[in-house]
Amino acid sequence: MTKKLISIVTPVYNEEENIRYYYTGITKAFTPLQNKYDFEIILTDNGSTDRTFDIIKEIATQDSRIRAFRFSRNFGYQKSIFTGFTKARGDAAIDFDCDLQDPPDLLGRFIEEWEKGAHIVYGIRRTRQEGALITFLRRLFYRLLDRISEDTLPHDAGDFMLIDASIIKQLATIEDQSPYLRGTIFGFGFKQIGIPYDRNARQFGKSKFPFVKMLGLAVDGIVSQSSIPLRLASYMGLIIALIMLVLSTGYLGAKLILGAQVPAGFTTTTILILFSISLNALFLGIIGEYLARIYAQVRKRPITIIQESIGL
Repeated sequence: MTKKLISIVTPVYNEEENIRYYYTGITKAFTPLQNKYDFEIILTDNGSTDRTFDIIKEIATQDSRIRAFRFSRNFGYQKSIFTGFTKARGDAAIDFDCDLQDPPDLLGRFIEEWEKGAHIVYGIRRTRQEGALITFLRRLFYRLLDRISEDTLPHDAGDFMLIDASIIKQLATIEDQSPYLRGTIFGFGFKQIGIPYDRNARQFGKSKFPFVKMLGLAVDGIVSQSSIPLRLASYMGLIIALIMLVLSTGYLGAKLILGAQVPAGFTTTTILILFSISLNALFLGIIGEYLARIYAQVRKRPITIIQESIGL
């Protein structure tokens, strides 16, 4: 019988120290499964400036299962994964980071749950090898995003997941210039199952995803998954208008009915003005985030541009 094909999707950027370690770890993980499944490894290179793509070429001359796509520039982590998924030919595809912080040993477990009928099998990060503050902020964000999202999103789940070919087919129809893949995929529905695991420490090189990029991804997640921030601006505007109405009525009543002498109150006036300006700036910023994404969609630029390919 024809074996099912499993696609391993991995985005890379300046990972010359990691790429051989990654290849060894991934191939070791699926070697015991090769009697039942065929595998392909899809690497999307986000315009690396080191020898990453050259090393991929060297490995590809020895392993025909490798397919690689080098972009014309760095289009971002999420777009890199998106392109990898849409290029996958497998009956299912699994995203792995190049640093193998997500353990390849779970490959067999993911496939097992998929064979039982799950369309999406995702990892739940039970522990992480990072600081207590950033771990707390991550956990807080996942719960906040689930709370405000129009879809039900699992907590502590990243992009480490297996998706069925039917999910890949749905992804291919999307033209999102600011994708938040985990939210989009979980929002499709279908049968989903989470598997808890402990995330490993990075062995080689440095992370290419600093706090600023994490913050950007968080903003993408909130904007793409919820319209509540826009509604919040309207609600806060209404609440402040009601408060001002009550205060104005109180001052007016105190002066006209009770004959009270109301002082000019320079400090109070200044605080109210600064508060109003700050609030307006905040909500204009929120509106701007949504408008920026609408503008990007209207321009209809390609999500990624492939400059060079291996193993088409």
